[in-house]
Amino acid sequence: MLLSHNFNVSPDTIPALSREEFVEVFQSGLSAHENLKCRLVNHPHWTVEILFPTNEFSPQQVGELCAQALAEKRRLQQLSTGNKPEILVLGGIKTTPPTSDSPDALQPGNWGVDVVETASGEAFLQAIAWDATIAQKPADSIFKVELKKA
Repeated sequence: MLLSHNFNVSPDTIPALSREEFVEVFQSGLSAHENLKCRLVNHPHWTVEILFPTNEFSPQQVGELCAQALAEKRRLQQLSTGNKPEILVLGGIKTTPPTSDSPDALQPGNWGVDVVETASGEAFLQAIAWDATIAQKPADSIFKVELKKA
């Protein structure tokens, strides 16, 4: 599973995360699960690879753990409640050929996951036409995790 970070909030209200900080969110946030392995990848879009045994975790479950890890990172930064982003974790199985020959490019059959921080999850999903995008896809080839502002 490859993760990208879609930081859709003002860096004036929430500090942006570097690629290294982003991977650290998951390395530390998922460390309680010894079978989840995270690493920084060398790719312009994808930042983190998470390897997990599919007989122990579903992609949706890993997505939920990722959302919780990022929410905890933001909680530890003690952001004011009004500045806390909504977090979306949007996953889908790659069905088309890779877009590059990079060894860290998303491969067909693997999960690509956008981890989104946004002021409004609903507005973000409308802007990317999420419902239309997933309408023709099998239910087991996509997932969505939403964490609202707490």
